[in-house]
Amino acid sequence: MNKRFQSYITAFFAALLLSVSPTFATNEDNTKKESKEELNPKELIIEHLADAYEWQIVSDGTKHLTIPLPVILHSKTTGWHLFSSSHFHHGANAYKGFVIASEGKYKGKIVEAGADETISRPLDLSLTKNAVSLLFSSLLLILIIMGVARIMKRDPMKPRKGFPGMIEMLVLSVNDDIVKPSIGKDYQKYAPYLITVFFFIFTNNLLGLVPIFPGGANVTGNIAVTFVLAIITFFIVNLSGTKEYYKEIFWPDVPTWLKVPIPLMPAVEIVGLFTKPFALMIRLFANMMAGHSIVLGLTMLIFITASLGVAINASMTVLSVIITVFIDFVELLIAYIQAYVFTLLSAVFIGLAKMESHSEKKKMTSSGQAA
Repeated sequence: MNKRFQSYITAFFAALLLSVSPTFATNEDNTKKESKEELNPKELIIEHLADAYEWQIVSDGTKHLTIPLPVILHSKTTGWHLFSSSHFHHGANAYKGFVIASEGKYKGKIVEAGADETISRPLDLSLTKNAVSLLFSSLLLILIIMGVARIMKRDPMKPRKGFPGMIEMLVLSVNDDIVKPSIGKDYQKYAPYLITVFFFIFTNNLLGLVPIFPGGANVTGNIAVTFVLAIITFFIVNLSGTKEYYKEIFWPDVPTWLKVPIPLMPAVEIVGLFTKPFALMIRLFANMMAGHSIVLGLTMLIFITASLGVAINASMTVLSVIITVFIDFVELLIAYIQAYVFTLLSAVFIGLAKMESHSEKKKMTSSGQAA
């Protein structure tokens, strides 16, 4: 990694830290109330996995070191609003008629109280924790790929070592072992998208395992992110479909009574169009969400057993730390596997959409034998 590339990353971190200044906040009254309540592991895990309007770096219960994020709202009555999330003081205060809901269907979201005390959701375009992490990981990935590409361009035939060599290995692995065998002819058109998807998911999976800033965000465990990725694959698959592909959907090669008068098989095939991206979305979301939940659940054991005595709490603390470290190493493997599986299934679906008729296959086979 050259010095110029390192300077780019350093400059980005500096700009990010200067643009959003950390703030300390104290909330002793809320802490006293929370200390009286029993620990609820379920709510704590859900809160840590959910999105937020501020990026909490560290907290000791009374003091919080957080990075406030910009809040962008549009109210039907008061128009546009732009302010810092620090005005909410961790959701305890209201600001300009807006407040972060603490319960109900809008829990954790900014709501607006009307004149008749009705609660409504404004148009919310705020840069939340997941959104900022998404922008950060995308910019980081661009800088890494451009830096490695610049290094490779100097001497393409020279074998690379270290970080550039690892990136080259991953690119060649995805291209040669996933994209090319799964799609076949014209695989070059889809390689940029599939390689980008692989690195995007892999990078966000790794950042999600880092417990300190700028890591820790649950990006790939957010179903909205996996939904967008699945929708992009859905459109690419169906816009790339050949005549043979759509023939197999609307008039498949099955007995006629399965197609008319009741289009049973076409209905099954049409449902299959949507179950494929749905499987992509749920598989990535569920696996990454489950991994984070397990780690948080194991950490909760330390606090759950605190009231059971020193001996039990000490033994459970040691056990919790050992198992959590082991699960973290497993999650490193899962981070790669989930990126690999999403890319592989996307490539397979695209390859199925590029299917050709038997006559075209015979022509290609005969021309290949003649050559």
